[in-house]
Amino acid sequence: MKLYQNFASIYSKNLILGKIDILGILYKLHYTKKMAFGILELKLITNKQMEKAIKPKKINTVHTARTMMFLELEKVMNFSIQNDNYIEAMQNNVFGKKSQDGIKKTSGFLSQLYKFDISSNKFKAFKYFWSIAEEAEKPVIAIVFAITNDYLLQESISTISQRKIGEKANIESIEENIEKYHPNRFTKNTLRSVAQNIASSWKQAGFITGKIKNIRSEPLITYRIVSFAMLLAFLDGVRGDFIFHNNALLALCQSESKIRELSVEASKRDLMQYQFAGNITSISFDNLLNKIGIDAI
Repeated sequence: MKLYQNFASIYSKNLILGKIDILGILYKLHYTKKMAFGILELKLITNKQMEKAIKPKKINTVHTARTMMFLELEKVMNFSIQNDNYIEAMQNNVFGKKSQDGIKKTSGFLSQLYKFDISSNKFKAFKYFWSIAEEAEKPVIAIVFAITNDYLLQESISTISQRKIGEKANIESIEENIEKYHPNRFTKNTLRSVAQNIASSWKQAGFITGKIKNIRSEPLITYRIVSFAMLLAFLDGVRGDFIFHNNALLALCQSESKIRELSVEASKRDLMQYQFAGNITSISFDNLLNKIGIDAI
């Protein structure tokens, strides 16, 4: 078997890209790479199993037709969070649409983006952080969660994060980014519409301001938001320093030092367990997972 050679190549590629999510395999390698049994353990995994483990989960997008729809989401969450009756609330038009078609489409797009699946660990996390968040934190929590379920929004992270505060975040740059990932997929008019939807989502979350000119801005990023983003990465199987390169964290557009600073704050409030010493990062959520009702991972 050419297992070790293949894995080494994949490991190197993913380390550079910061896209580590292989069901805990790299967690073991990360902490045991200097020990002989780390390599022996690796050889027990077949090529087929390894390819299956690193294959990214397929996600969709609503941004060809809608934005992150924060106002509608807010109405659904605030109305339903106590009884977990999200689907019923949408069927009863909690967001106040004027037609049955509007109700159906809005419900469909919201469900695609936020799931409302009370058996899902990620939704359990989203529900918990929504319940403890300040009002100003909720749009950021929402876009971080939406990014895990929407590939066009996910792909736009770099376009927003690379803009300095106060710079223009123009629609053309978002169009160029879409075209980079999906060359010739959209017509000119559709490309503009999709880019505007993406910009609107970032605007709803506070990363862009302005009605005519899109100016890069910065919402307040708090320890609660950082803890939520880290938990989403953790639930995807990401561990250690790799968490800082996960899309949920990259979407916050913060430096690693700022993320670490807020992680310490979150740890003091028992929203995570965070330790950093000797260039080794340890992040866990044992107490929080128990509180939310998520089985140990």
